[in-house]
This record gives sequence, C-alpha cells and structure tokens, in this order.
Amino acid sequence: MSAVKSATLVPQSSVQKAQTRDFIEGLEQDSKPYWDMVEIGDELSRELHITPELVILYLDPVEDYNPWYEGWRMNTWHIEGESPFGGAIVPPLLVSHFVLSVQFDHTKPFAIGSIHTFHDSEMLEPIPVGATVRITTRAIDKFEKRGRRYVRHSVEVEDVATGTLYFRETRDILSL
Repeated sequence: MSAVKSATLVPQSSVQKAQTRDFIEGLEQDSKPYWDMVEIGDELSRELHITPELVILYLDPVEDYNPWYEGWRMNTWHIEGESPFGGAIVPPLLVSHFVLSVQFDHTKPFAIGSIHTFHDSEMLEPIPVGATVRITTRAIDKFEKRGRRYVRHSVEVEDVATGTLYFRETRDILSL
C-alpha cells in the first residue's frame, strides 16, 4: 500500500478551499484567549430552522434511528411523523450541538485555547421537527479553578413563533 501524499488531503471543492483560507486568515488576526474576548453579560443569539434533513444529518453519524425523530420518508420527504408527543420531534441534544456556533462571536478573531469542559442540559418540552428556534447564550460568570480560567454561559432555546422555552443549558469554557 502506498503512503498518502499530503497534497491529496487538500480540500477539493471551491467552498472547502475558501473556508480553509478564511480560517487560516482568521488565525493570523490578533487572536486572544477566550477569557479576554468575553465579558459577563455578553449575549449572542441566532435562529435555527430544524428541518427533517438537519435531523437526518445529526442522527445518521450516531446511528440513532428512533422513529420518533422521523419527519421524512424516502420519495415522500416531509411527513408529520409520530411520537408520544404527536408528530416527529427533534433529538433532545441536537440543539446543544449548535450552541457553539452561537456562543463564539464570528465577527471577532478566532479565540485561541478554548475547551468546552462542562454542560448541564435541561429539556423542558419536545421540539417539533420543522420548528424555528432561537438559541441565546449569555456569559454569566468568569471564575478560576485550580489556576485555570473558565467562562460560564447560560443557554436558552425557544420557539421563534410561540415563545415556548424548549431547552436550557449551563456550559463552561476553559480558556488557556
């Protein structure tokens, strides 16, 4: 078997090449530790439309084929689905997966040396597949433990249309 040449590992699509270039240029900016980039009270939020396709993209890699989450069918696509809560619901931790895309301010240089070290999730209501939610993160504390610096965030996920609070989470980021 021949060795893999590093040139074959370069992103192949123009989108991948542009994303890689943007990421590297971001590293060349004035990066700071996450601790220095966040102040207590900083709040960020974004909306996320949870389509059946997004649910599939989340579930397929972890092979979680629970029929409660199926809001699609081959050659039919979007269907209501069935769960004990009515129609198809979103896997409980799918929204937690998207918190980091909200938590880091993409308008600032890339934060160096940050590690997600803790989260405590509370699922309050099932999220129906097809809902549009607002994910809001708020920096609520900065503390040191054993000589390391942490930033604590509170997270809320609510329905954009109804205001239903679906999910809460507390998470800590270790900042080097």
